[in-house]
Amino acid sequence: MIDNNQLLRFTTAGSVDDGKSTLIGRLLYDSKSIFEDQLESIENTSKKKGHNGVDLALFTDGLRDEREQGITIDVAYRYFTTPKRKFIIADTPGHIQYTRNMVTGASTANAALILVDARHGVIEQTKRHAFIASLLQIPHLIVCINKMDLVDFKEDAYNKVLNQFEEFSSKLLVKDVRFIPMSALLGDNVVNRSKNMDWYQGAPLLHTLETMHISSDINKVDARFPVQTVLKYQREGFIDYRGYAGRISSGVFRKGDDVTVMPSGFTSKIKSIDAYDKELDEAYAPMSVSITLEDDIDISRGDMIVRSNNRPEASQDIEVMLCWLNNAPSKPRAKYSVFHTSNQQKAIIKDIVYKIDINSLRRKEEKVELKMNEIAKVKIRTTKPLMVDSYRKNRTTGSIILVDDATNETVAAGMVV
Repeated sequence: MIDNNQLLRFTTAGSVDDGKSTLIGRLLYDSKSIFEDQLESIENTSKKKGHNGVDLALFTDGLRDEREQGITIDVAYRYFTTPKRKFIIADTPGHIQYTRNMVTGASTANAALILVDARHGVIEQTKRHAFIASLLQIPHLIVCINKMDLVDFKEDAYNKVLNQFEEFSSKLLVKDVRFIPMSALLGDNVVNRSKNMDWYQGAPLLHTLETMHISSDINKVDARFPVQTVLKYQREGFIDYRGYAGRISSGVFRKGDDVTVMPSGFTSKIKSIDAYDKELDEAYAPMSVSITLEDDIDISRGDMIVRSNNRPEASQDIEVMLCWLNNAPSKPRAKYSVFHTSNQQKAIIKDIVYKIDINSLRRKEEKVELKMNEIAKVKIRTTKPLMVDSYRKNRTTGSIILVDDATNETVAAGMVV
């Protein structure tokens, strides 16, 4: 049974004119997730543009002036809900100059929808999007083979794309890949099953998203609790209360567990786990709780409570895959602030090991600086140890962001190797 409060985040990627906006529009329109006034406004815009029916792409082109210019920019987040599940769509532009937008939109996604035009098959853009999805360890990929109406709904056209994608994706680290033939324009296999493709036995897109098993996407093995703040109460029932509040990044914590506080290494047992209105016997990711310990240990923001028999690596030298987000390039030996869970330290980029050519996916040994949208493996040195896991194992404790101290701008996002 699926918990209807479960939230599934998915990102969409496709090259220009693959029908991404139309697909999202169709999903919202056919699942009746659009407000009447929104619908009315889009019907009017469609008429003005001389369309016969509703131009579904307009549902996602959020800003009015953007709609009038007919372009989609940045990352647009759309929220919708069905009786079975809640969804957040991160709609990202597909052009190469928007690699950073795709990385931003995809970093928290459970699934990625990669659109492929059935006429053109797997192109460079498709490979780039699939590579970024695998780099960001998105657990589920749905390859939407769109515009099947333009190839007469032929199974051969679908199989051709499927084989092309499988041949390429065998080199990537993706656990779950599904293929759906569809026509976003006509609505085949988006919300309703297609009558034109009876050879396809799988479920339509919405049913796939509603029933996809995502609870195992969270790491339940490695218990990690970054402390955000220390709570001290003096009130009835809470005399001399000292609790450590934060959000559990991964794993499960139970009353009585042997825990270690990092980076100090002091050990204790969990005395109580408190939620907003009650005490709990156990808590798990991504719950926000307050934990009290049997012993009085000096703990502050940025420390991490972990199980004594399962600790992350505490290190000042960290290797990360970094996506450069800023217009200004990286500066050699410049000082940055690195943010990791609730921890903030100063850091420098010690070395650029290699860059990835985002078109050919080959390594480039050019190590001068990082420019916007470039992805590279780098070595970072921090002033104090960070408690990290590899990103592949734990997406929360394996990710960092770099902020330029001079401008306070976020300049890069990184995944611990």
